[in-house]
Amino acid sequence: MGCVLHCAPPDPNPNAMPTRGIDHLGLAVLDLDPTTRFFVDHLGWKESGRDPAYPRTAVSDGHLRLTLWQVDHGLPVESFDRRKNVGLHHIALAVESEAELHALHERLAAVEEVRIEFPPEPVGGGPRRHMMCLEPGGIRVEFIWSGEDRAR
Repeated sequence: MGCVLHCAPPDPNPNAMPTRGIDHLGLAVLDLDPTTRFFVDHLGWKESGRDPAYPRTAVSDGHLRLTLWQVDHGLPVESFDRRKNVGLHHIALAVESEAELHALHERLAAVEEVRIEFPPEPVGGGPRRHMMCLEPGGIRVEFIWSGEDRAR
């Protein structure tokens, strides 16, 4: 999977870097169960852990693991504003083909608790295409196709 933005070429000595990519990404969500269902039921991810005492779940697509943390509704809860808050602007998930991007848009547009921000459209001048939605827990999720169909 390549860089979505203009990236520097890979370091010829990868051992010089102390990190090896993302182990997991932790997201605070408004309501744990609908967000977990978004990933499991609508994207086909697997739930790999649950801790009702914290509360949190872990989900994975086999490449990326997310931990989903329920916000404390006993405290004032504020939605994230990507224009004024420091933090996660969105998460971008790669899809294999343009057809898969369009099928995913159709599937998610039919889910009442998912808000489509924009349907599949070109990124810049193309050929890459992407769409953006807001999942039930308040996280902006981008789905992006690289512009080249990948063999499975």
